[in-house]
Amino acid sequence: MPERIYVVIPCYNEEEVLPETSRRLLLKLRALIAAGEIDPGSRVMFVDDGSRDKTWAMIERLSGEEDIFSGLRLSRNRGHQNALLAGLMAAKDRADISISMDADLQDDVDIIDGFLAKRKEGCDVVYGVRSDRASDTAFKRMTAQGFYRLMKAFGVELIYNHADCRLMSRRALEGLSRYGEVNLFLRGIVPLIGYRTGVCAYERAERFAGESKYPLKKMLAFAFDGITSFSVRPLDFIRGLGLFITVISLIISVYSLFARVFAWPFGGWGVLMGSLWFLSGLNLLALGLTGSYIGKIYAETKRRPRYFVEELLDD
Repeated sequence: MPERIYVVIPCYNEEEVLPETSRRLLLKLRALIAAGEIDPGSRVMFVDDGSRDKTWAMIERLSGEEDIFSGLRLSRNRGHQNALLAGLMAAKDRADISISMDADLQDDVDIIDGFLAKRKEGCDVVYGVRSDRASDTAFKRMTAQGFYRLMKAFGVELIYNHADCRLMSRRALEGLSRYGEVNLFLRGIVPLIGYRTGVCAYERAERFAGESKYPLKKMLAFAFDGITSFSVRPLDFIRGLGLFITVISLIISVYSLFARVFAWPFGGWGVLMGSLWFLSGLNLLALGLTGSYIGKIYAETKRRPRYFVEELLDD
């Protein structure tokens, strides 16, 4: 029996690309329904993450014109990860499987075919993985690859070259719903769920229209959140570095004592001031890093809601 799927699309100020995104997804789901691959009750759920343009008005219009489109509107902007989670949780009780994709058409809609093929093999989670990064600039390619290597070095379990394009079964979504983190990093959480997984490779295209919602500043903040949410190795590194500097300082202290007694040559104020500046900077870095972890603990202990749904359009 064909399964009912919900394609979850987080949207933030996507009025320029939404008409083409909806057109392609409509054709894809209609073809799959006609071929008997998916249930006729399958839907595309656009999640409006507090957009300030006409995104929600367009979602309302699409929902009124085609039953295949549904919409969910958050009360305010809560970020891509929270918007995606809101859509997945709304789809959890309405569909057998969900597929998450970005609204900018960088994720090829034809990957849905590959996802469904892997699902028939018994996979509960299927990751969409980029086959190459030809569409990226040299800088973005270098920083993205560096990000994955850094996460691996810190012991974070990630799927290489995977963003948030994936299939999840209902029981995988049930597992996801049991993670209560306020600091969301879904790329790190989903692999922790387990169950049988698969991979589908695809070529990621350039953004169809509009501007990227992830400039360099946001990408760096996202990477830092991912590291500090899933690894304490930066704290271990600071602790090890502190121990190393303590040993070096003891050696220098002993040397300076012998230098005074035996009149050995010893550096002057330049060496002393340089050491003080270095240690002061290192101390502030350690305090800042520790403060970031404490801030995350503070946010988690308050247990504030991650989002509020203002309106749901789903017949």
